[in-house]
Amino acid sequence: MHRIIYNSSDLIGGEQIQKEQWISTLSSGYARLRADPAVGRSFEGELRIVRTCDVSVGTIHGTVKSISRTTEDIAAQSTNNVVLLLNAGHSPLSVDQSGRSADLSPGASVLVEQSAPSIIRVSDGQCGLIAVQTDRERVHQRCAGFEDRLMTAVSSSMMINALVRAYVGVLAHEKEAESQLTMQFVADHIADLIAAAATPAAPVTADDNADARGLRAVRTQAILTKIRSGFTDPEISAQGVAKELGLSARYVQDLLQETGISFSERVLELRLQYAHRMLSQRHNDALRVSEIALMNGFSDVSYFNRCFRRRFGYTPTSAR
Repeated sequence: MHRIIYNSSDLIGGEQIQKEQWISTLSSGYARLRADPAVGRSFEGELRIVRTCDVSVGTIHGTVKSISRTTEDIAAQSTNNVVLLLNAGHSPLSVDQSGRSADLSPGASVLVEQSAPSIIRVSDGQCGLIAVQTDRERVHQRCAGFEDRLMTAVSSSMMINALVRAYVGVLAHEKEAESQLTMQFVADHIADLIAAAATPAAPVTADDNADARGLRAVRTQAILTKIRSGFTDPEISAQGVAKELGLSARYVQDLLQETGISFSERVLELRLQYAHRMLSQRHNDALRVSEIALMNGFSDVSYFNRCFRRRFGYTPTSAR
């Protein structure tokens, strides 16, 4: 797995130099995209790309009013990929390609071709964009008529968009290396997601009967991502996670049971592991045990002490 993180704030020089260098490198190497900075705003830009097993996911966040891909860019980086673009920002944006236009509200997506010029316009100059792509043939194997859905917006209410965001969130920020077999599953799931976005006539539901190939695993991954990002919240619940992903609480519980660990067990384990890590780090010596417990989602310190001793065989104080 190859990962790129390119942030303008990490570049040497003032804001103008950072802007020029970030935009120049974006178009000449990392992504073959041309960005037009927003006027009257302090510039910031971040690009994240993860490539593995013939698929790629990427995110762009920054103060740009448009992003385009020209015929020159296509010639310099010839591919036959299909790309699912998702509006991950807070304002509408539009996508133009091959004489057609698609307006994307926040959370909506659209399928485009990488081999054709395109331009994305951001209404307020604050871009938040997710792109997942794979080879055309991989999508064709899963959805033979996907070309008919090119440049057709997929509503933000469709569960597929939430699944894409959750999946990309893991890949774009996970730092630990994974096995080649795991990454092959990832590549298959991404292709499944792109194909699912091209088949809105059969929308994904929370019913077991709607389990298209790989989507059950993708949903599980999305749930695990939500748990990992929110376990320190004392109010986290299966109901809340289910609502965020457009699933039923029962379905969330069923998927987690298949992993062998229930929702509550998984949350408790994460809280205990992170609390243990904090207790063993010297720079946290000034923090009281009760403070560390609260920071990791425990509202009852006595309960934390009991759980900690049962899990590790000694008290939180001993862990220090």
